[in-house]
Amino acid sequence: MNIVLATINAKWIHPSLALRLLKANLGALEEQCEILEFALRQPLNEKVDSILTAEPKLLGLSVSIWNHLATLELLKALEEKWDVGQKPVIVLGGPEVSWLFEDAEIFQYADYVIRGEGEESFRSLCYEVFYGSQQTKKPDAELRQSQQFHNHKNAESAAIGEIIVDVNKIETAYHLYTDEDISQKLIYVEATRSCPFNCEFCQGGLQPVREFPLEPFLANMETLVKRGVRTFKFLDRSFNLNIERAKKILEFFLAATRERSFCVHFEIVPSRFPLELKELIRRFSAGTLRLELGLQTLNLQTRALIQLSGNLDKELENLEFLCRETNAILHVDLIAGLPGESIDSFHAGFDRLWQVLSGTLAGSPGSPPFGSFEIQLGILKCLPGTPIIRHNEAYGMKYSPAPPYEVIKTNALSAAELDRIKNFARFWELIVNRNSFPDLIPRLFPPGENVFEKFITLSDRLFEQFGRNWGIDRADLRLMLENLPI
Repeated sequence: MNIVLATINAKWIHPSLALRLLKANLGALEEQCEILEFALRQPLNEKVDSILTAEPKLLGLSVSIWNHLATLELLKALEEKWDVGQKPVIVLGGPEVSWLFEDAEIFQYADYVIRGEGEESFRSLCYEVFYGSQQTKKPDAELRQSQQFHNHKNAESAAIGEIIVDVNKIETAYHLYTDEDISQKLIYVEATRSCPFNCEFCQGGLQPVREFPLEPFLANMETLVKRGVRTFKFLDRSFNLNIERAKKILEFFLAATRERSFCVHFEIVPSRFPLELKELIRRFSAGTLRLELGLQTLNLQTRALIQLSGNLDKELENLEFLCRETNAILHVDLIAGLPGESIDSFHAGFDRLWQVLSGTLAGSPGSPPFGSFEIQLGILKCLPGTPIIRHNEAYGMKYSPAPPYEVIKTNALSAAELDRIKNFARFWELIVNRNSFPDLIPRLFPPGENVFEKFITLSDRLFEQFGRNWGIDRADLRLMLENLPI
């Protein structure tokens, strides 16, 4: 009854909490379960050989937009390698397959698909496969009513309908992080699940918000701190939604980082910063707190159109506070290609955000140093299941049919303009976000200049010189930056 849970992570340093939760909630079958994790750039033959060597009777694969095509490639390669009678039952789960249309090619290689959260559904399915019955804590009738097996259109596989998991009743999985995970990787944790907001480009608000019991959660965090975690990364979409809970968690980590230096990363609602939260954040020392804020766009009409909640002026005011009065490393998200937003609008929003982050808006001599903030410039993706598709006709939204389903053009933004922004985003990541050339930044961005216009022209030139925006040697990039007229 060997069960193998596997996934292809974006990078080696990103271990999957989801797989560990599935294993931890298998009940008596947990001892029969093995976790295999791969990296996106890892050779295909290494992934195939590891799975074949494990000889699974049931293979569960977690699928996201980033590993969808790589997982499909893996399934096709395994299909050619299985000996007669060796092929296991194949189960797909994860955020990508939870919302895909039933005729998606990847489903042709699956026996079962679990949509939504899988702690209960996966355990039930394993018992069904190995014992022919639903041997779980729930009565059979209740399980069958809530899970609703049905066939796919173009594949002989079954889908298990979505269950909203009661987080008070599932087993935690933090003990399944290995010593190697603890010492060398990001450690993912979650205090809450889902998001209350209905931003139309996001899957985060498609399920109700649930809070994990706080005291057991903090006890688990204490154990991880003692084990030597270097970076905690919270999966919570809206960490500061419940201010009292957020304060208790921040107080815990504030005390812990004074005993041993490490970093904790939260994704926060940028408009929810009462005074007591500000005071706590002020007390974190440099390098111990990282905050992610999803502004997405500064265009008020577009924000209303996609149901992006929050008061923009208040968000920028809070962002300026975080820049000037705290040691937090800030990661601010913007999205290009949203319905109704032109390149001129995006340009204006980017420059306004830059002014707040760099301190030039108020002309303060206490501007934050480069490297203490990042602007993560993303391209709109039409994620399966999200209501952003309702704007397709009215705003001329055209998306790539292949993962990650990025927008190709809109009525307000041509394909050529989007390509320029994508190129901008890549070089911005290489040069600015990574703070690769701190000595050159003052030359690149003298105070008062139009940052977006200047950098998009620079990124055009760099692409023209290198013929690509990836795989560029750092020394070659420095040489080019030093010699290009700016």
